[in-house]
Amino acid sequence: MATRCCSFNIIGELGNARAGVLHLPHGDVPTPAFMPVGTRGTVRGLTSGDLVTVGASMVLSNTYHLWVRPGHELIRDLGGLHRFMAWDGPILTDSGGYQVFSMRHRNKVTEEGVRFRSPEDGIYRMLTPEVSVEIQEALGVDIAMAFDECIEWPADEVRTQKSTARTTRWLHRCLQARRHADTTALFGIVQGGMYPDQRAAHAEELSALDLDGYAVGGLSVGEGQHEMMEMVSVSTQILPKHKVRYLMGVGHPKDIVQAVLRGVDLFDCVLPSRAGRHGTTYTSVGRINMKSAIHKADTSPLDPSCDCEACTKYTRAYLRHLTKCDELLGKRLLTLHNMTFYQRLMSDLRDAISRSDGDALTRIQQRAEISSAVQKTR
Repeated sequence: MATRCCSFNIIGELGNARAGVLHLPHGDVPTPAFMPVGTRGTVRGLTSGDLVTVGASMVLSNTYHLWVRPGHELIRDLGGLHRFMAWDGPILTDSGGYQVFSMRHRNKVTEEGVRFRSPEDGIYRMLTPEVSVEIQEALGVDIAMAFDECIEWPADEVRTQKSTARTTRWLHRCLQARRHADTTALFGIVQGGMYPDQRAAHAEELSALDLDGYAVGGLSVGEGQHEMMEMVSVSTQILPKHKVRYLMGVGHPKDIVQAVLRGVDLFDCVLPSRAGRHGTTYTSVGRINMKSAIHKADTSPLDPSCDCEACTKYTRAYLRHLTKCDELLGKRLLTLHNMTFYQRLMSDLRDAISRSDGDALTRIQQRAEISSAVQKTR
């Protein structure tokens, strides 16, 4: 079932952690890797050149939002999403399944698919597995995600079981709907809620299909870190070792490191860009609120260990001023810093795993805990 447009090679292991290379039509992705989220074809405030500068090798966009505006057929006619957003590297698109969860008060789920009423224009649209694949292949992305049902937390066992079975049925419909398997890979998504037995059974079922890659979905929806990591461990212990593993929508640096230790290769999350736009930064000394008055006259750099533009050219006092005034430059600089921080974290993880340096991996884990915690004093 797997296609030739996607392959994965492991080049180093340390415990369950892996360093590898994901080979895709638009280039290679060193793993573990973090994908900046460009929901509508842009990571807010950053150019494609900025993404190259911070070290990103792959980005994520969203099927549902690009379907609503400007439309997948227009993007296809203009040369595809890569050309449309001036990004030469690989692109992965979420199938729209997350919108089943995030817009659950505005949609209706049936066996056919999900009927949405778009908040942008008020129009009703029906997103099915077939439509999701059609949109993603029209966009010309490297990796399409199978359409799934991401449910709320908490959800009881019966609801979770029914939803997971539907996700499997939708996956088979996605596979049948493919027309460009030679250029766009298709990843399946392991669901099963917070029930280890359901997670394990679904991972087994999907593994038997020999897909191009596998994602662990339905997490980071309100559960605690312990529950999330338990479900990650259950899934990665079963998923094929020679296929790339993607944890969807996670998250804080400490969560990323913990997932890497459990064998995850790919990550995405809106957190670094969203936090930056709202004045929060991840640094080597902790998570910082740039709106705090403590920075009002502070002439030190945001993070002395970072070489991004925000840290090498500007003071905390100036960055706070921009943030308090809601200036676009402040949003851009803090987003740029957060993206740089995340990409350096992934680079350090790849290096430690490739060298089988357990001490370095422990230090990275400690730094990730610090950077995820709110800085109380300087």
